[in-house]
Amino acid sequence: MRAGTDPGNATIRDRVRPASGEELASIPWLDALTPAERRRAEAAVVVGEAEPGDLVCRIGRPPTYWFGVVAGLLKMSNDNADGTSMTYSGLPPGGWFGEGTVLKREPYRYNVQALRHSVVGGLPADDFHWLLDHSIGFNRFVMNQLNERLAQFIAARETDRLNDPDVRVARNLAALFNPVLFPGVGELLRITQQELAYLIGLSRQRVNEALRALQAQGAIRVEYGGLRVIDLAALRASVMAGKGGA
Repeated sequence: MRAGTDPGNATIRDRVRPASGEELASIPWLDALTPAERRRAEAAVVVGEAEPGDLVCRIGRPPTYWFGVVAGLLKMSNDNADGTSMTYSGLPPGGWFGEGTVLKREPYRYNVQALRHSVVGGLPADDFHWLLDHSIGFNRFVMNQLNERLAQFIAARETDRLNDPDVRVARNLAALFNPVLFPGVGELLRITQQELAYLIGLSRQRVNEALRALQAQGAIRVEYGGLRVIDLAALRASVMAGKGGA
């Protein structure tokens, strides 16, 4: 698993191994496969460890794997030569990403970087295409992924135009708690306020203010080492209310 590797740049550690039974149990799309398809997929999946700053995917590189987050936290972004950066999404546990790029076998148009020590799963691109050719269940999973991600990016585009910090925090949290894209999160997202600030592009202090407001509304609860969603509908409503007030 060497996607994104480049001498002098942060890379995934060269410690690739087969996935353990516990790690395989956390991969959501395996449940969509028939027993024979699952045996083939489980034999093909590998995992590797990424340290903070390591690149899992790098702009311009061809895809060799379809990646997913087994543990940890990644960031998908477009980093420009002038130092500016646009973050598309945080990627918490259970999230598999880049299926569109692997599907078209085109170079990555974004970077994916580890924000903390993470375990990243990878299905080789050839096996990804084999499943597309042979598995109805896998096709449905990938189609749902693409549909949900499109809706997420459209919502992000609309929200970012408002330039409302509170709405930006609410939108990013709602996206990270998306049960379709990130089923491994559940009700508790293991994330620090500094990591969240890094994903959103705001100061930690400003993120803290927004989180206190969302907690007062009963949408979330700030806990030690993470954030617990109390009412996902209320969290999403905070985004819609911001749009209506614009």
